[in-house]
Order: sequence, then C-alpha cells, then structure tokens
Amino acid sequence: MRNSLNIAKRIAEIASSKKASDIVILDIRKVSSICDYFVIFTGETGRQIEAIRDEVERELLNEGIKAVRIEGDSFSGWILMDFEDVMVHIFTPEERKYYDLENLWSKAEPVLRIL
Repeated sequence: MRNSLNIAKRIAEIASSKKASDIVILDIRKVSSICDYFVIFTGETGRQIEAIRDEVERELLNEGIKAVRIEGDSFSGWILMDFEDVMVHIFTPEERKYYDLENLWSKAEPVLRIL
C-alpha cells in the first residue's frame, strides 16, 4: 500500500502532465485531522479541470486507489476529490483566488510547489 505522501505526489505529477498550474501540496497533519495532505492546483478552464479530474481518477484507479467521493464540476469552478488521507482541490483561477485555501490553511507545511 502506498503512503499518503506518495499518493499526493503522484496526483501532483498527473496534474502537471495535464498542464495544471501552481500545484501545491500542503501537509495539514499538525493543524487538522480531516486528512494528511491537500493537493491544490489550477486549471485554466472548466473543461481543463474536468480533464484533470478524469485523468487523476483514471490513473489512480489503475494503481488500485479509488476516490471515496468526488464533488463539484466545471460549472462551479471547483472540484474536490477525496482519497481519504489526501484531498484534491482543482480550481479555475477565479475560484482559487476566491477560496484562497493556502491562506486559510497557512499553518500547514508546504511540501511541494510547482509553478
């Protein structure tokens, strides 16, 4: 079984391959018990965030890792993928700026940032 940090890094790798931007992994273990890591990134359009979601879901399923829950869609500009110990937040630029999760979770430790 893969550990949660490896899963978070794999998600970041898949997102990067689909041209997601400003990819961040936050270690939230010291500030919350909801999960171990947030993976946050931006897709330029609703179509791109759905394509990234589909690719993350497909690739991880091929590796035996299934999302517990997926919420949101291109119309909302925010998709949440719950992999239990890893939460994935895929935003359009406007929604990412609005929700500002990095500031909201500023006490979390950044593990990785790919601009």
